[in-house]
Amino acid sequence: MNSNIRRVVTGQSIDGKEVILLDGNAGNVRVRQASGLTSTLLWVTDETPAASFAGANDRADREIGVAPPPNGSIFRIVDFPPLLPNIQSVDHSAITREMGLPQEGTPPRHPLMHRTRSVDYAIILSGEIDMLLDDSEVHLKAGDVVIQQGTNHAWVNHGTTTCRIVFVLIDALANTQTPAGTTPSV
Repeated sequence: MNSNIRRVVTGQSIDGKEVILLDGNAGNVRVRQASGLTSTLLWVTDETPAASFAGANDRADREIGVAPPPNGSIFRIVDFPPLLPNIQSVDHSAITREMGLPQEGTPPRHPLMHRTRSVDYAIILSGEIDMLLDDSEVHLKAGDVVIQQGTNHAWVNHGTTTCRIVFVLIDALANTQTPAGTTPSV
């Protein structure tokens, strides 16, 4: 799949006019060695709500792991190639380290399992993929949408073509669960 993703960023000029600040291929593209996936970082905010739109700085021109910064958000597109044949032998800690995530809990169901302290919006743009949870999984295809609320999960492409997913992650306070049928207290 072509990893060149055109990104257009708008903003305001010094004299207050609405302008195009950036227009071209997104430059922050990383290939994750452990899984073979390609991640294109499109934008990051360090606060929510965003405090300022001033300046022409490229907020994706930085090193950052999978999770959004504290109180911030992250926007990226990820291309998941078909699963590597030796994936079960890949060290889970190497994968989470490469993702910039802490080591957590008991050994996972799958080496690609991970969790972020965030609300994640995922839109499958092309291809098909399976999302594994601790005790279940769901098959997803282009056009499907996932809203993840701090769950431990893995993206596993059992197909023969790359699956492309758009992700927007927004920092959350904690990974706490509310029993089904109840409303969290405020």
